[in-house]
Amino acid sequence: MTAPRRHAVIIGMGLMGCDIAAIFLAGGWRVTAVEPAEARWPDIQARVRQSIGQLDGDPAEAAHLALLATAEAADYATAEMVVEAIPEKLALKQALFAQLDTLVPAAIPIVSNASGYRITDIAGHIATRTRCANLHFFLPAHLVPGVEVVQGEHTDPAICDAVAAIMDGLGRKVIRVARDVPGFLANRIQHALMREAFSVIDQGLATAEDVDNAVRYCFGFRYLAAGPITQKELAGLETQLEAGRTIYPSLCNSPDPSPTLARLVAENRLGPKTGRGFRDWPADVTAKERARYERALLAAVRILKEEG
Repeated sequence: MTAPRRHAVIIGMGLMGCDIAAIFLAGGWRVTAVEPAEARWPDIQARVRQSIGQLDGDPAEAAHLALLATAEAADYATAEMVVEAIPEKLALKQALFAQLDTLVPAAIPIVSNASGYRITDIAGHIATRTRCANLHFFLPAHLVPGVEVVQGEHTDPAICDAVAAIMDGLGRKVIRVARDVPGFLANRIQHALMREAFSVIDQGLATAEDVDNAVRYCFGFRYLAAGPITQKELAGLETQLEAGRTIYPSLCNSPDPSPTLARLVAENRLGPKTGRGFRDWPADVTAKERARYERALLAAVRILKEEG
């Protein structure tokens, strides 16, 4: 007799939720997905099928995805994990975790895919806060192998162990973060880069295109092969020390976001979602660029798989 499929519940089926669902489904799990916007369900099914296929899975696995407008206690009873992937608004997440506190059996981990908010702030007010952790994926979640497992101030370390084991079994590269700080690990490093990237644009040192090319074709080109610490060790740490002494005093250390970034957002120039950011984003250009981006990520995934 075939063993029953393991079960996960995902709340919120935007792009992140869809791709997280695809990871579980491609790994042989069944998924209950909570998405109140029923008009979006056909598009959700299509995205999940596409993402499963990109993982070299059978798109027919999407048949093991159940979409619900709301979920009751019975829908959580057999789950091994509940993943929150709703919009990045702290009050919404706190309200949802308060509901899950009573709906989800106490032994089941509840994790948040928040990219900046600490799990301590999201779930610190609920009775079962010890079973809550951050599980931070990176868009597109099914193609970016890494996922952060972040231990909150109240989290039982055994919960992080269990969540990490599930992610490892699903083929993810787990990054453990031992302390609950804003941005966790990867986003703290990424936003340090982004602060300087926007700063050089503010200063007129380079255009947005030049910044992209400097990262993509210079130092960023090496990141698939080795992380920044390994790179600097290969080059010699004494070189990094001297470069730091020369460069660090002139780097941006403003506590506020870039004025250029703030202006673009104020003008509703958000990128493809509004048709314009630093550049124009007509629908055909956006579709072409997203396809190119995902092809490049898939090629990178193949390289990493060859390394084992």
